[in-house]
Amino acid sequence: MPPGAVRLLVPIFVLALSACNPRNEDTKRLRRSCEAGEAAACNQFATRLQTGEYVLKDVTRAAGLFDEACAGGIAESCASYAVMLQHGTGVRRDSARALGLLRQGCERGAMDGCTLLGELYREGAGAPRDLARAVSLFQQACNARKTAACAHLGSLYAEGHGTAGDVSRVAALLKKSCDSGVALGCVGLGRMHAAGAGVGQSDSTAAAMFRRACSFVETAGCFLLATAYESGKGLTQNFQMAAELYRESCQERNGEACARVAALYERGAGVRRNAKRAAELRREACEAGHAESCAKPKGS
Repeated sequence: MPPGAVRLLVPIFVLALSACNPRNEDTKRLRRSCEAGEAAACNQFATRLQTGEYVLKDVTRAAGLFDEACAGGIAESCASYAVMLQHGTGVRRDSARALGLLRQGCERGAMDGCTLLGELYREGAGAPRDLARAVSLFQQACNARKTAACAHLGSLYAEGHGTAGDVSRVAALLKKSCDSGVALGCVGLGRMHAAGAGVGQSDSTAAAMFRRACSFVETAGCFLLATAYESGKGLTQNFQMAAELYRESCQERNGEACARVAALYERGAGVRRNAKRAAELRREACEAGHAESCAKPKGS
């Protein structure tokens, strides 16, 4: 057989195997069930359309199906559709409706929706800033073993909010998630150790948690590890490593990271002193939302 014919047969063979994959048949079944009006099937089919798993990716169609499934009583669909509305993915952006759907999803038992709603209340993004409400929502989702919620809850405990809750249980859940490779769990546990919130205060343990989170390419972990290197808390002070990690976080539009590496350039700590580069980084910090880095108008 000519070599060219062999090359043609390989992709055909791969396609044949793909067509026989049970997940393809399962996807077809979900589509048929969805078309027959089963809301749960629409939710699952929309998830596959959203990711392109065993079906051609179609985020617009996914958004429509999440909307239908939400109306059909599927709490997870309300949360999924809310996220798409927040970011304008496959649908026109609508923050107000997204907030309402997250509330609806959370009330119906979608813990991911509770976590996302807690984030909005914590940041005051699209909803009034309400840390007590955020703590309550994160606690609810954390109790359902949602790692992201536990991580957010741990960081709020570290900041002195909601310390009346079961801090030791939160710490245990975060440790379990960190040990299993969930970066947010490592970040949350590190923050708790740094502040001594419900766990033993230990800068070295906190730094180890941040290092582990950073190894999973978690921006928050890398930024916190950089602050540890800069301050020398929990590990040997190293301005060069701090500058490198701050730069990486700055590239991910972390305004405070941009500002901190700018300060290192101004001082010549860990990097060669460079006022021009520092000014550029200050502008990046401002554009990323770090208000203190924004130049004040003349005469103010």
